[in-house]
Amino acid sequence: MNRVLISSIFLSCLVVAACTKKQAPPNPEVPVNLLLIKPRTVLYYEKIPATTRALNQVNLLPQVSGAVTGIFFTEGTKVTKGQKLYEIDERLYKAAYDQAVANLEVTKSGLVQAQQDADRYTYLNKYNAVAKQLYDHAVVTLEQAKSTVKASEQQVKTAKTNLTYATVYAPFTGTIGISQVRLGEVVTPSVTTLDTLSQDNPMAVDFIINEKNLPFFEKLQHEKTNVDSLFTLLMPDNSLYGHLGKLAIIDRAVDPQTGTIRVRLVFDNPDFYLRAGMSCVVRVHNQEAGPQLVVPNKAVVEQMGEYFVYIAKDTLIKITSDSLKKMDKKEAAGANKPKLIAMQKKVQTGQVIGADIIVKSGIKAGDKIIVDGLQSLHDGVRITTANKVGPGKGGH
Repeated sequence: MNRVLISSIFLSCLVVAACTKKQAPPNPEVPVNLLLIKPRTVLYYEKIPATTRALNQVNLLPQVSGAVTGIFFTEGTKVTKGQKLYEIDERLYKAAYDQAVANLEVTKSGLVQAQQDADRYTYLNKYNAVAKQLYDHAVVTLEQAKSTVKASEQQVKTAKTNLTYATVYAPFTGTIGISQVRLGEVVTPSVTTLDTLSQDNPMAVDFIINEKNLPFFEKLQHEKTNVDSLFTLLMPDNSLYGHLGKLAIIDRAVDPQTGTIRVRLVFDNPDFYLRAGMSCVVRVHNQEAGPQLVVPNKAVVEQMGEYFVYIAKDTLIKITSDSLKKMDKKEAAGANKPKLIAMQKKVQTGQVIGADIIVKSGIKAGDKIIVDGLQSLHDGVRITTANKVGPGKGGH
């Protein structure tokens, strides 16, 4: 009997304790850190992958066939305009030229004789002292002799051109590559590539931009406002190239498949550090005037290709009298006072600057954004800065 009574008393105590235990709030406040947004001036570079290209580049192709009998340059070095580069066996072309010259002399002699005959028969015909047929024949023979001389002169020019083509000269000053042929190798006109010559100072740098950025570059091109340090170049080893670039060309059309267009800069290259085909990075200096709104990158949330931040907003949450009775004195004292809630804001982002990012629209100066604890947030949730340290105590 005593055991039953003791058990009943124990169960009654448990029920009373359970009933008197304070209920946990259904929506606990999420602890966060806040950052007060203040505009500030920022310096940054937009980095765009690029490729160096020669402003002038040509493949040297032979115009006549034959064996290579001479190479007169050092591979990979600078050559000047008009410098002798290759020589192709010229014996056949020299013989053809000499023969053409000799044939010209023969035709000139025939022209002299035809001219003399025509003059003689013209005088006799004036006095009707020669048959009309002989006079006409002399005149025709003279015209034929003149035509023969012209044809021989053209043959001389052709033979001389072929003889000239047997020697290949540099068409402009630049850097020549590794020779594709060797001494004794037979080359074929317009088929065999002898070498490649490229202009190396100045050097072009090409890069691709999205069509939405085209107005910025067109403005620079039309207004000719290339300011100092607007375009700089990072070398393949990430070192900064020592000369500044100038905007030279914007391609004629946007690629309809990709929505991009090619832009060309020109850089001085006096030390020949830039070589055609190098991969590098163009840095475009920030030209946006005025202070910018900058937030930590970690405070921005991406959802379905759109970007959002959470800002802290004061709001008054009304507590009913029944709820007040269930609260202790400390909770009741803070009831019916403004509370912080998280509000989601869609933003348009700009350039990333280290651990920060520029926000172009969606928030304003003076807003307090939430910089951590984003995984526990949703629109309208209550937040608190209690027991949090860090950026919530300061600002930019």
